[in-house]
Amino acid sequence: MHRPTGEPAHTAPPGQHHIDARHIDPRVLAALLHRNGWHRTGGNRGPYTRWTPPDPGATPTSLLVPTSRAFPDSDDLLAEALAALTRTTTPSARDILAALATPSDEIRWHRATAPVTHLHGQTPWAAQDQLRTAARQVLLAAAHTLHGHHALVDHVLVTTPPDAARALTAHVPVDPGRPVTERLHHALHATRAAVDYQRATGRPDAFDTAVATGAGPELTEALVALVHGTEGATITLAWAPATRAPTGCATRPEPVEFTPGDLPALRQAGARYRRALPSVAAQVTGTVVRLRRPGPHGPGTVRLRVLTGADAPHLRVTLDEDAYRVAVRAHVEGLPLRVSGRLESRGGHRRLTDTHDVAVVQVDDAERDRLLKTLDEER
Repeated sequence: MHRPTGEPAHTAPPGQHHIDARHIDPRVLAALLHRNGWHRTGGNRGPYTRWTPPDPGATPTSLLVPTSRAFPDSDDLLAEALAALTRTTTPSARDILAALATPSDEIRWHRATAPVTHLHGQTPWAAQDQLRTAARQVLLAAAHTLHGHHALVDHVLVTTPPDAARALTAHVPVDPGRPVTERLHHALHATRAAVDYQRATGRPDAFDTAVATGAGPELTEALVALVHGTEGATITLAWAPATRAPTGCATRPEPVEFTPGDLPALRQAGARYRRALPSVAAQVTGTVVRLRRPGPHGPGTVRLRVLTGADAPHLRVTLDEDAYRVAVRAHVEGLPLRVSGRLESRGGHRRLTDTHDVAVVQVDDAERDRLLKTLDEER
């Protein structure tokens, strides 16, 4: 079964994480248990701590975690704790194991919605798809403001609770993803402040200042998609426990919430950002996800899923007949297309015009297979 369109990454069950207990810092494990709602029982002193799961009736009933590696049986206890986490019925074990497998910053999305009707125990795909697509757009908005980081989004691990229509967690590897998480932290808080300022004064000036933090049309539009049709949406960031918070960021960032009352300001800001975007020369590389022309001959338009060269997830590209033929070849062979031209904003969409130097980009078989898989998921 294909994962829902727009899903930021692959969802892995807990048992698929291969973790060596000898490489686990017990302090990191304890911090992750606390972050995910496990309860520490007993005193604060002693060589071990006992943790009980947040869900009543879950198994195992508790974990025993050493406070350091100074004790002879610490490796055995950590191995037993990891084994128990792979078997537990507690959904938060996914997030804990994912964070242990690869030191990662966590980004949690939660949408406040009315109860979703379940069919045979499954959450409807449409609600899952809306959340996953919006979450991916939020991540892409931050990644596109940093050169060379947009491809990271396709490799971010995602875990979901039982109610996947309302919440999900992205695990962004500290290396190389910390700049993306840091940029998103600043951009979200600046956008929240700009919305508050506009709602209080009627003036959009703060959105101009927010651009320096990474705010822009992609982020405001992603937030609109996240909030639309809900009673509100919250994004919460948490730094990997094994690392320090980036300079200028809170050690425990406050959740950032947006509500339906914020939508007019966000939409106005997005439109304002789009109007202000200048036309610039650009060389863009992307995968061809759609082709269209009015007849069997002549110029046509293609839609690119951007890999490099533009701060937008997709672009419309106008091509002459010869260049369109090259785009068809790239699409059929599952290879990227490289195009030079003028990057413009029209009607709320990013376009590449005055195109030239259109060429197919050769990649190795593994990369081609990955691009083909991504293309299948966008259809």
